[in-house]
Amino acid sequence: MFTRLLPVAGVGKSCLLLRFTDDMFTSSFITTIGIDFKIKKVPIDGKLVKLQIWDTAGQERFRTITSAYYRGAQGIILVYDISDAASFNNVRNWMRNIDQHASDNVNKILVGNKLDLGEGRRAVSRAEGQALADEFGCRFFETSAKDNVNVDEAFMGLAHDVLQRLNDEQANQQLLQQQQLSAAQPIKLTSGTTGPPQSKSGCCS
Repeated sequence: MFTRLLPVAGVGKSCLLLRFTDDMFTSSFITTIGIDFKIKKVPIDGKLVKLQIWDTAGQERFRTITSAYYRGAQGIILVYDISDAASFNNVRNWMRNIDQHASDNVNKILVGNKLDLGEGRRAVSRAEGQALADEFGCRFFETSAKDNVNVDEAFMGLAHDVLQRLNDEQANQQLLQQQQLSAAQPIKLTSGTTGPPQSKSGCCS
């Protein structure tokens, strides 16, 4: 299962990934250059699922590089910083890139990170984040990589949605194949009567 983290720079996406995969946090993370990724196996609905999570750079100069990684994505996490209104406003630009490069049925979630900064530093309200997620038709989470708030819930929620969609698509494909096979079968028509033959009586007896 392939998941992409799509943010502007400095919103804490690499910290979110490190917290989810290794249960660690560092405030001295080096800015992602181009593409990085991690793998984690998680149980979902009784199955062990391997997640391959790509951490894409948020800087504008890497936009053309990261666009190639939309195509194989089965799930996308859009991340903004709740203390940075510009990062929130830039989510729409990333969504346009998703519409342009990703598959039509890719699963998405919206994440407002750095909840640990507190309400005094908040620049984007929870209601604004939820409204944007509703507009995109996706789930919404506010998280803190530092305090480990809603990190697992966000990643696992997306993973569950992707797995459910893939299962539904597989079931629909199997149903379609069965319907096509049934339609291709020849229809045999038989004529005649069943039971013992009936004796004919003459017109004059």
